[in-house]
Amino acid sequence: MMGQEWFLRSVCGNKTHGRIRENTIMKNNPLYCPKCKHESLVEAEGLQINVVMMSDKLSDLH
Repeated sequence: MMGQEWFLRSVCGNKTHGRIRENTIMKNNPLYCPKCKHESLVEAEGLQINVVMMSDKLSDLH
């Protein structure tokens, strides 16, 4: 069976609705946390998640 992990928010540490698998490759994926109202752009490859850009509020990205 292939390994899976939940996305964890870099600000509050909560789980998000998304999961990644060992073969997942993402570039500039927006990740929003409705609890702390922060949005980040993340990249993922091989169960490693890197934050590309983090915003205090959603409106800061627009």
